[in-house]
Amino acid sequence: MTATPTTSDAADAPDADWLRLDRQICFSLHAASRAFNGVYRVILKDLGLTYPQYLVMLVLWEQGDLPVKRLGEELRLDSGTLSPLVKRLEGAGLVRRERSAEDERSVRVHLTGEGVALRERALEVPRRIMTATGFALDEIVELRARLDQLTTALDAAARAEARGGR
Repeated sequence: MTATPTTSDAADAPDADWLRLDRQICFSLHAASRAFNGVYRVILKDLGLTYPQYLVMLVLWEQGDLPVKRLGEELRLDSGTLSPLVKRLEGAGLVRRERSAEDERSVRVHLTGEGVALRERALEVPRRIMTATGFALDEIVELRARLDQLTTALDAAARAEARGGR
């Protein structure tokens, strides 16, 4: 694969070269995401979790009980995607759902004792992921910061596009 073009390449590259698959940052991110999912699939098998279920558990371990709506906001998932995940976690005995007494439309997700206990076994996951990447901790921290910047920029661009701006 060839390297992603630099700013100086832009003036020299014909327009068609910019449409090459190996020049698309979106594809590089897609490929990396698929590779991560493959590694997580193997590592999380011991915990009985899928990667999306692991993300739900991470948020609950960090923040405690949450309404489904807030959980979806944290994970950037809509309720149609999140609800089946939570139902499977509930079926596995890791969480329970409870309707709010104040607002019948609101459902809170609570960790069960088994869900809390699973956190201890999950502590090894980040170390195994770091080993799989071959990156040092400072490199991972830097990459994460850059990806967060990219996400922020793309969210702003999407909002601007939705408003009709270019």
